[in-house]
Amino acid sequence: MHAEKRWVLKEQADPALAEHLAAEMRIAPVLANLLIQRGVKTYEEACQFFNPKLEDLHDPFLMKDMDRAVARIEEAVQKKQKVMIYGDYDVDGTTAVALMYSFLESIGHSDLSFYIPDRYTEGYGISIKGVDFAAETGVELIIALDCGIKANEKIDYAKSKGIDFIVCDHHLPGDEIPGAVAVLDSKRPDCDYPFKELSGCGVGFKLAQAYCAKNALPFSQVEPLLDLVVVSIASDIVPLVGENRILAHYGLKRINSTPNKGLKSIIKICGLEKHQITIDDLVFKIGPRINAAGRMAVDQNEDSPHSGGHMAVRLMVAHTDERATMYGDVIDTRNDTRKNIDRSITLEAHEFIESNPALKELKSTVIYNPKWMKGVVGIVASRLIETYYKPTVVLTMSNGFVTGSARSVPGFDLYQAVESCADILENFGGHTYAAGMTMKQENVEEFTARFHAYVEEHIDPEMLIPQIDIDAELLFSDITPDFRYTLSRFQPFGPGNTAPIFVTKRVSDRGDTRLVGVDREHLKMDLIQGQKPNTSISAIAFQQPAYYDHIRRGGEIDVCYQVVENHYRGAVTPQLRVRDIKPVLKTL
Repeated sequence: MHAEKRWVLKEQADPALAEHLAAEMRIAPVLANLLIQRGVKTYEEACQFFNPKLEDLHDPFLMKDMDRAVARIEEAVQKKQKVMIYGDYDVDGTTAVALMYSFLESIGHSDLSFYIPDRYTEGYGISIKGVDFAAETGVELIIALDCGIKANEKIDYAKSKGIDFIVCDHHLPGDEIPGAVAVLDSKRPDCDYPFKELSGCGVGFKLAQAYCAKNALPFSQVEPLLDLVVVSIASDIVPLVGENRILAHYGLKRINSTPNKGLKSIIKICGLEKHQITIDDLVFKIGPRINAAGRMAVDQNEDSPHSGGHMAVRLMVAHTDERATMYGDVIDTRNDTRKNIDRSITLEAHEFIESNPALKELKSTVIYNPKWMKGVVGIVASRLIETYYKPTVVLTMSNGFVTGSARSVPGFDLYQAVESCADILENFGGHTYAAGMTMKQENVEEFTARFHAYVEEHIDPEMLIPQIDIDAELLFSDITPDFRYTLSRFQPFGPGNTAPIFVTKRVSDRGDTRLVGVDREHLKMDLIQGQKPNTSISAIAFQQPAYYDHIRRGGEIDVCYQVVENHYRGAVTPQLRVRDIKPVLKTL
């Protein structure tokens, strides 16, 4: 594990601008600085930021093809046609399918089915098997969510079988837009929709919103679906700005008051029913359980005609508490299995790297084991980055090909590294920080050598040192109840609006530093700045026991941290979640 982290102070706002905004908003200048860093510069923008309103959602008909999509659904409803909702097997895909299925059911269209491709036998996106299944079961319209933007041939194949397609996607299109009845994707170059960062489920929500607007149905028809939208926004790591901020704000309200029965059962399994659920809970507790359904290979004699992801949709469209509990339990069991598998594979990967000094010396990691499970290699790659902090590829064997997932470190474009090997790959896809690829087994050695060489040539050595971006410097005396209240209004936090990290210099412990946790691996402190013991503030530093002796002896430290709330026996107190510590060395 890297002991040393780089602390980088973000560019600070123009002091005059920060002072002016602080005076207008009646907030501390440091908080105005945080707003300006987030692109919020005027009183009007700040009011909009702090008070997200559903009426500020964009008109869905600004999206290219929205009128055609709504017209085709109206036709299906009027003619009572059989409609299949098709989506990817991850959280965004399964929440999107559950949303569209629930919406069409709520407006009285009952001839519905849904289809999630199997990760292991069909792979990502629209599959020939899925189209054939639709044709066999009399489907006349497929609504594809979170996939389809590059499925030109499959959509033409469906057309030859008399099946229409509506595509709702948020991935980058290829050179040619598929020949579907309607293709909703704000990343289309010919689409003027003002917000480009919706999740796949978010695009589905806009289609439902448009249908309601056209058919004079109240917004309350779609509002209950916002709990699914916020789960997708959190889990798909889309920017929490603009329209996503509004959708997430109201989605969190919904999930904390009246979540759908399926989500309620997962909330209960996670032990969150008495908690205020946050984006972090969705990312680390609820999302992974929904994802686990599609990650695990399915026993073919299970009650599931298609895939593991099918179970996640069944959970989220369940009408009774009994069914929701049943599916929730199955998914939780799958998640436990997934955790055990990913833990053991991560351990094997660590052992392999530790026993290969030459691999440890390189600026990237590529490891291959044909026995590892395809569904967890992406998680394993992320875990390896936590330890070794370098671009990482984890490969395994599936369906006669070597397949894998890659993850990157901030600042390094992983997609370009993978793309540089395109001529020896069967296929690949992804973005700057995450990618997937498939290759023939005989190309693994060459891919490994070329990937290492590309990283060696293109990575800035500084990128291999973990970096903490600090928003601002604070005095402990700045952390007043008013400050904490305004800071809480910056939520929900996520990409594009991350939880602020502050730095405070030359602080010390009041005298009762202690090690806590099962293995005494966490540091619990009551920190003071200067000689003001009455202004002490509670702090917890996870996995940082190394500084115990220095602090215990009264040594000063610089700390960077997030300000959080600690809930204990009904009392709410401020707490610092310490991200890193730097001992202040005494000068002679």
